[in-house]
Amino acid sequence: MSVNSAVEREDFQANGVALLSSAHAVHDTYTAFLPALLPVLIQKFSLTNTAAGLLSVFIQFPSLLQPVIGNIADRKNLKIFIILAPTITGSAMSLLGIAPSYGFLAFLLVVAGLSSATFHAVGPVLSSSLSGKRLGKGMSFWMVGGELGRSLGPIITVTAIGYLTLDRFPWLLMAGVMTSLFLSRKLDTITTLPKTTIHNSHWKTALKKMRPVLLPIAFITFARSLILASMTTFLPTFLTFQGSSLWMAGASLTILEVAGMIGAFFSGALSDKIGRRRLLVVSYAVTPILTFIFISATGLMQIPLLILLGVFVISVVPVIMAVVLENAPENRSLVNGFYMAMSFILTSLAVVLVGFLSDILDLRYTFMISAGLLPLGLPFIFMLPKSKKNI
Repeated sequence: MSVNSAVEREDFQANGVALLSSAHAVHDTYTAFLPALLPVLIQKFSLTNTAAGLLSVFIQFPSLLQPVIGNIADRKNLKIFIILAPTITGSAMSLLGIAPSYGFLAFLLVVAGLSSATFHAVGPVLSSSLSGKRLGKGMSFWMVGGELGRSLGPIITVTAIGYLTLDRFPWLLMAGVMTSLFLSRKLDTITTLPKTTIHNSHWKTALKKMRPVLLPIAFITFARSLILASMTTFLPTFLTFQGSSLWMAGASLTILEVAGMIGAFFSGALSDKIGRRRLLVVSYAVTPILTFIFISATGLMQIPLLILLGVFVISVVPVIMAVVLENAPENRSLVNGFYMAMSFILTSLAVVLVGFLSDILDLRYTFMISAGLLPLGLPFIFMLPKSKKNI
């Protein structure tokens, strides 16, 4: 049974939202290959941490195009990009294991980045159109899919390296191909177009109208991006340098992402009821404390701390996305694309900065600096508009 394009409905359409969340899970499983592959790629190509961090920039850089993609999606149905993204991203990321040079790695990551940029510009808007008034809940479903993918990606990567070896790593692309075939049958009537295009603003007007929201979001995002880059990109490398095996280092990232997935499932719906700013304040205040404790811990003591960090660091993403989308009802694809581009750019800069600092100092001190800067985002949270509570 295909998903209905019932954008006029105000109820929460669980089947359609769950389908898009599942596609998100498969797609982001592939993009999550990179952090777990970094220790192997660093050794294979004798990379510095700065050069390794730059690989994340290659996959993030195409996000600059997301506002353009979003603007088009407000006027034309771009569902085809949701359908093709698992195949394109999956193929590019699965070929990383046999890449012959750093340059070819960069090429594959740019291809995956282009596919991912389109997918993330359009996907959340489709999910929001099926969420009715429960926008926070819809964003939670969307983010749960992404976190599930990012949870599975590292463990699949290290397991595939151990059992398939790098030479057979490309076989993993088949899951993406099958997902695209499935989506082509299920998404036959869905559309990226908003409920009405009559009142759509020109992109300059829409962004000007959203400035009071997007400016504080930019500061909030950058303050968070440093600790997020440290945890999600360099956590396996950090633990490997501390003496953990590659498998355990990859598993730790899975633990972090699973905890984030669980937190994301509840945070969006909870923010619908108690307000989004309140949840953001708690996250930004508690995360630095947990990070400092985690850095000082060793062995099994790190596991419960990783769980708590996943909940408090990652779970706020659907809350931030709900803030953006609920304040742009007429140009959701455009504004979501702009937010995603801004987010990916700031995250990319943070990854390079974290890699640079870790080359000068080490990852331990870099994690501490990243956590210490997070509370700088607190004043900007109070600049966000209050959300409507849907009890």
